[in-house]
Amino acid sequence: MSEILPKTSEEVTKRLNKIGGQIAGIRRMVEEDRYCVDILIQVAATRAALDKVGRIILKGHMESCVTKAIKGNRGQALIDELDDVMSQFMT
Repeated sequence: MSEILPKTSEEVTKRLNKIGGQIAGIRRMVEEDRYCVDILIQVAATRAALDKVGRIILKGHMESCVTKAIKGNRGQALIDELDDVMSQFMT
């Protein structure tokens, strides 16, 4: 396992903090019995924000781990791993 690049780590942490706030907001909306459509819109926005975090981490992985693996002649193993993770990520 490799470390996340510092720039990626900072951006991901910032986004995850925001997502935590979005989830807390959704919880409050449910507790306050807010209009269902408004809650669903916030759920969709939170899901999109979490997907963006995944894409940022994936890009960092490709820039670091995948690049190193290809240079070290371990490209096929990384391609197989990426194929597996992408099928989980894209569901």
